[in-house]
Amino acid sequence: MNKIDLNLLEKVAELRGTPLGAYNIRKNGQGVERHSTENVTIIPKTDKPGIDIIVKPNTKGENVHIPVIVTEAGVQDMVYNDFEIGENADVVIIAGCGIHNCGCDDSEHNGIHRFFLRKGARLKYVEKHYGEGDGEGKRILNPVTIVNMDEDSYCEMETIQIKGVDSTKREMDANLGKGAKIVVFEKLLTHGNQVAESNMKVILEGENSSAQVVSRTVGQDNSKQKFNPCVIGDSLCSAHVQCDSIIMGNSQISAIPEIAANHPDALLVHEAAIGKIAGDQILKMMTLGLTEEEAEQQILNCFLK
Repeated sequence: MNKIDLNLLEKVAELRGTPLGAYNIRKNGQGVERHSTENVTIIPKTDKPGIDIIVKPNTKGENVHIPVIVTEAGVQDMVYNDFEIGENADVVIIAGCGIHNCGCDDSEHNGIHRFFLRKGARLKYVEKHYGEGDGEGKRILNPVTIVNMDEDSYCEMETIQIKGVDSTKREMDANLGKGAKIVVFEKLLTHGNQVAESNMKVILEGENSSAQVVSRTVGQDNSKQKFNPCVIGDSLCSAHVQCDSIIMGNSQISAIPEIAANHPDALLVHEAAIGKIAGDQILKMMTLGLTEEEAEQQILNCFLK
């Protein structure tokens, strides 16, 4: 691993050296390091690029790291990862992708992640995207996430796009069984001429299933964002969808939350707000000794925290 590799791994997975527990590190379309534990097995697929991550039932407190880094221009990477989270397991999976592109050709990573949470399983999944490099080639990331949740399972997903990604299209589909709950936090910052689109569909099939979706985004310069969350209630269930965005410069932001109730006991709520930073907020911060630029940055940091 060179300096660029280590910097990307720290940005997207907070890795500083070899991680504890199970891990799989992918670089420029190839797996370069892999380690399994007694309770978490990582197996490379034989029919297509990707891995199977199998967590034994009743596994508790283990962290799994599966970062991807791209450091060459012209890389077109595609992976298919499947996650089997056994009954009553409770684990954290830290993913993410960092692209360093200093060339003229586009670098792209696309991933299809399928999650299968068995009865009573609990999962926290963190995915960070980051791009850097002064080349003309674009940094492109298009993740697809599919979540299948059995009875009384719990899934918390935190998706973060830090900076530097020229184009991204995120697709997510979740299907919840009886008593299952999913919580999704999306944090996104775009700048320059970047484009970001997020499409999400959550189907609450099981009785007493629930969903909470929170999106916080910042659009700067001439960037464009589009967020389309959809929650469908097919049973006695509840959901809350919240989209908040700060718009700056000449950016364009579209938030179109949708809820659909197919059962009389489905309780679904959505709300969306887009606006600029209030002037009095900046003035208040400046009275504490910050410059206008520092005050603005502090407000953005708190908003996306």
